Amino acid sequence: MDQLNSAATTLLSSKGRGWEGLEASFLHIQAGRTHVPGSQTHRLGIHFGRAVNAFCQCDGRQHRRRQKHGDIDIVPAGLDGWWEDDGDCTILRLNIRPELLQSAAAALGRDPDTVSLTPKFQLRDAGLESIAWAIKAEIEASVPSDRTYAEALGLALAIRLVDGDGKTTADTATVGATLTDRQRRRLTEFVEMHIDQSLSLGDLATVAGLSVSHLKPLFRATFGMPVHQYILARRVERARLLILSADLPLAEIALATGFAHQSHMTHWMRRILGLTPGMLNRLHS
Repeated sequence: MDQLNSAATTLLSSKGRGWEGLEASFLHIQAGRTHVPGSQTHRLGIHFGRAVNAFCQCDGRQHRRRQKHGDIDIVPAGLDGWWEDDGDCTILRLNIRPELLQSAAAALGRDPDTVSLTPKFQLRDAGLESIAWAIKAEIEASVPSDRTYAEALGLALAIRLVDGDGKTTADTATVGATLTDRQRRRLTEFVEMHIDQSLSLGDLATVAGLSVSHLKPLFRATFGMPVHQYILARRVERARLLILSADLPLAEIALATGFAHQSHMTHWMRRILGLTPGMLNRLHS
Protein backbone atom coordinates (compact mmCIF):
# COMPACT_ATOMS: atom_id res chain seq x y z
CA MET A 1 0.00 0.00 0.00
CA ASP A 2 0.96 3.65 -0.30
CA GLN A 3 3.49 3.07 -3.09
CA LEU A 4 4.98 6.38 -4.14
CA ASN A 5 6.58 5.62 -7.49
CA SER A 6 5.82 5.55 -11.18
CA ALA A 7 3.76 2.37 -10.65
CA ALA A 8 1.17 4.41 -8.72
CA THR A 9 -1.33 6.60 -10.56
CA THR A 10 -3.34 9.12 -8.55
CA LEU A 11 -7.00 8.89 -9.56
CA LEU A 12 -8.40 11.26 -6.92
CA SER A 13 -6.81 13.53 -4.35
CA SER A 14 -7.64 16.04 -1.62
CA LYS A 15 -4.74 18.23 -2.77
CA GLY A 16 -5.74 21.85 -3.10
CA ARG A 17 -8.85 21.57 -0.92
CA GLY A 18 -7.29 23.19 2.14
CA TRP A 19 -7.63 20.19 4.45
CA GLU A 20 -5.60 20.35 7.65
CA GLY A 21 -4.02 17.32 9.31
CA LEU A 22 -5.29 14.86 6.69
CA GLU A 23 -4.49 14.11 3.06
CA ALA A 24 -6.35 11.57 0.96
CA SER A 25 -5.49 9.96 -2.38
CA PHE A 26 -7.19 7.20 -4.34
CA LEU A 27 -4.48 5.28 -6.19
CA HIS A 28 -4.20 2.68 -8.92
CA ILE A 29 -1.20 0.46 -8.15
CA GLN A 30 0.49 -1.65 -10.79
CA ALA A 31 1.46 -5.22 -9.93
CA GLY A 32 4.99 -5.63 -8.63
CA ARG A 33 7.31 -4.84 -5.75
CA THR A 34 7.85 -1.33 -4.41
CA HIS A 35 9.87 0.21 -1.62
CA VAL A 36 7.89 2.70 0.49
CA PRO A 37 10.14 5.18 2.36
CA GLY A 38 9.33 6.42 5.83
CA SER A 39 7.07 9.43 6.11
CA GLN A 40 6.47 12.23 8.60
CA THR A 41 2.81 11.26 8.61
CA HIS A 42 1.00 8.15 9.77
CA ARG A 43 -0.36 6.24 6.77
CA LEU A 44 -3.42 4.13 6.22
CA GLY A 45 -4.01 2.10 3.09
CA ILE A 46 -7.53 0.73 2.56
CA HIS A 47 -7.84 -1.87 -0.19
CA PHE A 48 -10.60 -1.18 -2.71
CA GLY A 49 -12.09 -3.61 -5.20
CA ARG A 50 -10.94 -7.05 -6.28
CA ALA A 51 -8.61 -9.06 -4.07
CA VAL A 52 -4.91 -9.61 -4.76
CA ASN A 53 -2.23 -11.81 -3.24
CA ALA A 54 -0.01 -9.43 -1.28
CA PHE A 55 3.31 -9.49 0.54
CA CYS A 56 4.75 -6.80 2.76
CA GLN A 57 7.81 -6.38 4.91
CA CYS A 58 7.75 -3.66 7.55
CA ASP A 59 9.12 -3.09 11.05
CA GLY A 60 11.11 -6.33 10.88
CA ARG A 61 8.05 -8.45 10.13
CA GLN A 62 6.79 -10.14 6.99
CA HIS A 63 3.16 -10.64 6.01
CA ARG A 64 1.65 -12.74 3.24
CA ARG A 65 -2.08 -12.49 2.76
CA ARG A 66 -5.01 -12.33 0.40
CA GLN A 67 -5.75 -8.60 0.44
CA LYS A 68 -9.51 -8.03 0.16
CA HIS A 69 -11.82 -5.04 -0.18
CA GLY A 70 -11.83 -3.11 3.10
CA ASP A 71 -8.57 -4.56 4.46
CA ILE A 72 -6.54 -1.85 6.18
CA ASP A 73 -2.79 -1.44 6.64
CA ILE A 74 -1.56 1.07 9.24
CA VAL A 75 2.04 2.26 9.05
CA PRO A 76 3.18 4.72 11.75
CA ALA A 77 5.29 7.74 10.82
CA GLY A 78 8.96 6.99 10.24
CA LEU A 79 8.59 3.34 9.21
CA ASP A 80 9.47 2.17 5.72
CA GLY A 81 8.97 -1.17 4.04
CA TRP A 82 8.35 -3.21 0.89
CA TRP A 83 4.97 -3.97 -0.61
CA GLU A 84 4.27 -6.40 -3.42
CA ASP A 85 0.99 -7.38 -5.14
CA ASP A 86 0.51 -10.08 -7.78
CA GLY A 87 -2.00 -7.94 -9.70
CA ASP A 88 -3.04 -4.37 -10.24
CA CYS A 89 -5.12 -2.95 -7.40
CA THR A 90 -6.59 0.26 -6.03
CA ILE A 91 -6.20 1.72 -2.54
CA LEU A 92 -7.37 4.71 -0.62
CA ARG A 93 -4.31 6.23 1.00
CA LEU A 94 -4.80 8.45 4.05
CA ASN A 95 -1.89 10.44 5.46
CA ILE A 96 -2.52 11.69 9.00
CA ARG A 97 -0.29 14.24 10.69
CA PRO A 98 0.80 13.35 14.26
CA GLU A 99 -0.73 16.62 15.53
CA LEU A 100 -4.19 15.36 14.57
CA LEU A 101 -3.71 12.23 16.69
CA GLN A 102 -2.56 14.40 19.59
CA SER A 103 -5.74 16.46 19.29
CA ALA A 104 -7.76 13.24 19.31
CA ALA A 105 -5.96 12.03 22.42
CA ALA A 106 -6.67 15.31 24.22
CA ALA A 107 -10.34 14.99 23.24
CA LEU A 108 -10.40 11.54 24.83
CA GLY A 109 -8.80 12.84 28.03
CA ARG A 110 -5.44 11.20 27.37
CA ASP A 111 -1.93 12.60 27.47
CA PRO A 112 -1.15 13.65 23.87
CA ASP A 113 2.56 12.98 24.43
CA THR A 114 1.89 9.29 25.01
CA VAL A 115 0.06 8.70 21.74
CA SER A 116 1.66 6.16 19.44
CA LEU A 117 0.56 3.78 16.71
CA THR A 118 1.79 0.27 16.02
CA PRO A 119 1.97 -1.27 12.55
CA LYS A 120 -1.11 -3.30 11.66
CA PHE A 121 -1.77 -5.27 8.50
CA GLN A 122 -5.00 -6.61 7.01
CA LEU A 123 -6.93 -4.98 9.83
CA ARG A 124 -10.72 -5.21 9.71
CA ASP A 125 -12.41 -2.28 11.47
CA ALA A 126 -15.93 -1.28 10.44
CA GLY A 127 -15.59 2.14 12.07
CA LEU A 128 -12.37 3.03 10.29
CA GLU A 129 -13.71 1.66 7.02
CA SER A 130 -16.91 3.70 7.11
CA ILE A 131 -14.98 6.91 7.81
CA ALA A 132 -12.52 6.08 5.03
CA TRP A 133 -15.28 5.60 2.44
CA ALA A 134 -16.87 8.89 3.53
CA ILE A 135 -13.51 10.57 2.88
CA LYS A 136 -13.30 8.85 -0.52
CA ALA A 137 -16.79 10.14 -1.37
CA GLU A 138 -15.69 13.65 -0.47
CA ILE A 139 -12.66 13.63 -2.79
CA GLU A 140 -14.87 12.12 -5.51
CA ALA A 141 -17.39 14.95 -5.24
CA SER A 142 -17.11 17.49 -8.04
CA VAL A 143 -18.64 20.02 -5.65
CA PRO A 144 -17.13 19.50 -2.19
CA SER A 145 -18.91 20.13 1.09
CA ASP A 146 -17.74 22.87 3.40
CA ARG A 147 -14.18 22.46 4.65
CA THR A 148 -15.45 21.78 8.17
CA TYR A 149 -16.93 18.46 6.97
CA ALA A 150 -13.52 17.12 5.91
CA GLU A 151 -12.03 18.30 9.18
CA ALA A 152 -14.75 16.47 11.11
CA LEU A 153 -13.99 13.27 9.19
CA GLY A 154 -10.28 13.68 9.89
CA LEU A 155 -10.88 14.09 13.62
CA ALA A 156 -13.24 11.10 13.67
CA LEU A 157 -10.57 9.02 11.95
CA ALA A 158 -7.89 10.11 14.44
CA ILE A 159 -10.15 9.40 17.42
CA ARG A 160 -10.87 5.93 16.08
CA LEU A 161 -7.14 5.26 15.70
CA VAL A 162 -6.31 6.49 19.20
CA ASP A 163 -9.29 4.79 20.80
CA GLY A 164 -8.76 1.44 19.09
CA ASP A 165 -11.32 -0.50 21.10
CA GLY A 166 -14.07 1.76 19.82
CA LYS A 167 -15.73 1.89 23.25
CA THR A 168 -15.08 5.55 23.91
CA THR A 169 -16.05 8.39 21.70
CA ALA A 170 -15.35 12.10 21.98
CA ASP A 171 -18.60 12.84 20.18
CA THR A 172 -20.75 11.79 23.08
CA ALA A 173 -22.11 14.65 25.18
CA THR A 174 -24.17 14.79 28.33
CA VAL A 175 -27.78 14.12 27.38
CA GLY A 176 -29.56 17.43 26.92
CA ALA A 177 -26.35 19.49 26.95
CA THR A 178 -26.20 22.44 24.57
CA LEU A 179 -24.09 25.52 23.99
CA THR A 180 -24.65 28.41 26.37
CA ASP A 181 -26.54 31.43 25.07
CA ARG A 182 -23.27 33.36 25.00
CA GLN A 183 -21.48 30.63 23.03
CA ARG A 184 -24.35 30.39 20.57
CA ARG A 185 -24.43 34.14 20.06
CA ARG A 186 -20.67 34.37 19.58
CA LEU A 187 -20.68 31.53 17.05
CA THR A 188 -23.57 32.91 15.00
CA GLU A 189 -21.98 36.37 14.94
CA PHE A 190 -18.61 34.93 13.97
CA VAL A 191 -20.03 32.91 11.09
CA GLU A 192 -22.02 35.88 9.77
CA MET A 193 -19.01 38.20 9.98
CA HIS A 194 -16.68 35.74 8.26
CA ILE A 195 -19.09 34.09 5.81
CA ASP A 196 -16.86 35.07 2.88
CA GLN A 197 -13.89 33.17 4.34
CA SER A 198 -12.84 29.53 4.62
CA LEU A 199 -13.95 28.63 8.14
CA SER A 200 -12.48 25.76 10.11
CA LEU A 201 -13.64 23.75 13.10
CA GLY A 202 -10.64 25.08 14.97
CA ASP A 203 -11.77 28.67 14.34
CA LEU A 204 -15.23 27.97 15.71
CA ALA A 205 -13.98 25.97 18.67
CA THR A 206 -11.73 28.87 19.67
CA VAL A 207 -14.64 31.31 19.46
CA ALA A 208 -16.75 29.04 21.69
CA GLY A 209 -13.90 28.33 24.10
CA LEU A 210 -14.16 24.58 23.53
CA SER A 211 -12.14 21.77 22.01
CA VAL A 212 -13.19 20.71 18.53
CA SER A 213 -14.41 17.35 19.80
CA HIS A 214 -16.67 18.99 22.40
CA LEU A 215 -17.90 21.66 20.00
CA LYS A 216 -19.27 19.15 17.46
CA PRO A 217 -21.94 17.39 19.61
CA LEU A 218 -22.92 20.59 21.44
CA PHE A 219 -23.27 22.47 18.16
CA ARG A 220 -25.50 19.76 16.70
CA ALA A 221 -27.63 19.66 19.86
CA THR A 222 -27.99 23.46 19.80
CA PHE A 223 -28.53 24.16 16.10
CA GLY A 224 -30.08 20.86 15.08
CA MET A 225 -27.45 20.14 12.41
CA PRO A 226 -23.69 19.54 12.07
CA VAL A 227 -21.34 22.51 11.74
CA HIS A 228 -20.72 22.08 8.01
CA GLN A 229 -24.44 21.95 7.21
CA TYR A 230 -25.08 25.09 9.24
CA ILE A 231 -22.31 27.02 7.48
CA LEU A 232 -23.53 25.93 4.05
CA ALA A 233 -27.09 26.97 4.95
CA ARG A 234 -25.89 30.40 6.08
CA ARG A 235 -23.82 30.84 2.89
CA VAL A 236 -26.85 29.97 0.78
CA GLU A 237 -29.13 32.33 2.71
CA ARG A 238 -26.65 35.21 2.37
CA ALA A 239 -26.34 34.50 -1.36
CA ARG A 240 -30.14 34.45 -1.70
CA LEU A 241 -30.46 37.85 -0.07
CA LEU A 242 -27.70 39.33 -2.22
CA ILE A 243 -29.24 37.97 -5.42
CA LEU A 244 -32.57 39.60 -4.51
CA SER A 245 -31.24 42.88 -3.18
CA ALA A 246 -27.90 43.67 -4.81
CA ASP A 247 -27.11 44.36 -8.44
CA LEU A 248 -23.97 42.22 -8.46
CA PRO A 249 -22.66 39.56 -10.86
CA LEU A 250 -23.35 36.03 -9.61
CA ALA A 251 -19.62 35.24 -9.61
CA GLU A 252 -19.04 38.15 -7.25
CA ILE A 253 -21.88 37.06 -4.98
CA ALA A 254 -20.41 33.55 -4.84
CA LEU A 255 -17.05 34.87 -3.62
CA ALA A 256 -18.72 37.25 -1.17
CA THR A 257 -20.53 34.35 0.47
CA GLY A 258 -17.58 31.97 0.74
CA PHE A 259 -18.23 29.71 -2.24
CA ALA A 260 -15.32 28.67 -4.43
CA HIS A 261 -17.03 29.85 -7.62
CA GLN A 262 -20.43 30.49 -9.17
CA SER A 263 -21.19 26.85 -10.02
CA HIS A 264 -20.32 25.87 -6.45
CA MET A 265 -22.91 28.37 -5.20
CA THR A 266 -25.48 27.21 -7.75
CA HIS A 267 -25.04 23.56 -6.71
CA TRP A 268 -25.68 24.23 -3.03
CA MET A 269 -28.55 26.63 -3.67
CA ARG A 270 -30.24 23.92 -5.72
CA ARG A 271 -29.56 21.33 -2.99
CA ILE A 272 -30.76 23.48 -0.08
CA LEU A 273 -33.41 25.78 -1.61
CA GLY A 274 -34.44 23.71 -4.61
CA LEU A 275 -33.78 26.80 -6.72
CA THR A 276 -30.89 28.02 -8.87
CA PRO A 277 -29.89 31.71 -8.86
CA GLY A 278 -31.55 32.12 -12.27
CA MET A 279 -34.80 30.57 -11.04
CA LEU A 280 -34.70 32.79 -7.98
CA ASN A 281 -34.36 35.90 -10.12
CA ARG A 282 -37.25 34.86 -12.37
CA LEU A 283 -39.55 34.13 -9.42
CA HIS A 284 -38.98 37.59 -8.01
CA SER A 285 -38.85 39.61 -11.20
